[in-house]
Amino acid sequence: MIPLTKQYRCMHSKSCQCTKGHLNEDIIYLVFQQMNWNPNAIANLSCVCKWFDDLAKRVLWKEFCRTRAPKIMQDLQSSGSHSVDGNWRALGKLLIYCSGSTKGGLFRGIQVSGHFVYRTRFSRTSGKSFLLPQCRTDVLYVSDPCEHLDQGDEGDVGFFRGIFKSFSTSKVKRMLIKKEAKFHPTEMCPYCKAKLWNMSQAEMIPQNASCRLGAYEDCVEYYVCLNGHMLGMCTLLPLSDSEGASEHK
Repeated sequence: MIPLTKQYRCMHSKSCQCTKGHLNEDIIYLVFQQMNWNPNAIANLSCVCKWFDDLAKRVLWKEFCRTRAPKIMQDLQSSGSHSVDGNWRALGKLLIYCSGSTKGGLFRGIQVSGHFVYRTRFSRTSGKSFLLPQCRTDVLYVSDPCEHLDQGDEGDVGFFRGIFKSFSTSKVKRMLIKKEAKFHPTEMCPYCKAKLWNMSQAEMIPQNASCRLGAYEDCVEYYVCLNGHMLGMCTLLPLSDSEGASEHK
């Protein structure tokens, strides 16, 4: 078990109702360990007061991420230049939440409600298909598309998300800066509230991305935020067509 600093009183909120103090962090850690780091319970605890919210950000969401995606977390933290600390809640949300889209939002006015997903697979190999050849040494984990079928004129759409390793030193970020790519004027990352680059506008979406997703070539969009979170949408090919595209590739 990792060593934790023990705190007994809420030092962050004058309005906190926990007038008799809190349990120490070791006990809370053990309770949530027995609950297998249940994300709903962690989120509910965060709402109690700022002391619990701070504990969830520092400890509980970190353990949730390590339990839910141990190999990814080990890789993300294997470089000395990268630290996930401070963004564990955002990363935990990215692992289990499809952000969907609002009518006035990022993806052509499509209305799909955000929702939690039971399980999503993220692939470093798939991530290569979303990088231009000159950026292929970057590490990007991308999820399988979350399918939302029969979306009116848009047909079948898929939402996908991802995370860069060491985004601050990545070739993708350097290229975006060199291109003087613009941030989206109003929308923020749904996971960490950071500014978003439009990869379509920056002309940095390779054709391989549509093949990997089983989507129409001109119907793939995605954004990357300052913290290296990626979110995107595509229009999916009919199953028989996507199988043919995969075989052709």
